[in-house]
Amino acid sequence: MKPVRILIANDHEPTRAGLRHALEDGGFEVVAEASNAQEALELARRERPEICLLDVDMPGNGIRAAGEISSSLPGTAVVMLSDSSHETDLFDALRAGALGFLLIDTDPARIPHALHGVLAGEAAVPRKLVMRLIDEFRSQGRSRRVPVSGGVELTGREWEVITMMRGGISTAEVAERLFVSPVTVRRHVSAVVQKLGAADRDAALRLLDEAA
Repeated sequence: MKPVRILIANDHEPTRAGLRHALEDGGFEVVAEASNAQEALELARRERPEICLLDVDMPGNGIRAAGEISSSLPGTAVVMLSDSSHETDLFDALRAGALGFLLIDTDPARIPHALHGVLAGEAAVPRKLVMRLIDEFRSQGRSRRVPVSGGVELTGREWEVITMMRGGISTAEVAERLFVSPVTVRRHVSAVVQKLGAADRDAALRLLDEAA
């Protein structure tokens, strides 16, 4: 059976070495290694591997590289590798065209299996993030457009969080009511602040109150 051609991009050489060993044992041929986003893009275009395993936080922005590789090489599957389980990294990666998202602490022996699954049309997402993915999908159907700065689209969850805060509910209380972590709540608030172009949370709340 012909080995699957893969590119590895990670700025930590020992990590690349460990991945290379696990992948070669799992039926992959590592055709290129990169230490930054630009190098990954150039090597991917030259080698045209069947799959690229890209580190989210490598120099030059791994998610940017994922987007460019996905758009210029539609026949190449992109999977992200991250040391963070933040759902925003997962969502950004999927929006960029990635077909999978693995955590760096995944057992190396399981990575080849996960990548073969991606090539077979299966999802490669950590269990701890699956429910957040489902929650985000559900919230997209309840988006809310607010008349601020010419009109801003908030997801259902962002609107839910910020509405609770407009009612004086604390971050911890919002997290408890929605069965999520305070970190997740703060990330939703940060997204709202950014979308509204506000200086901080209080300024965002004032803008929403004025638009109500």
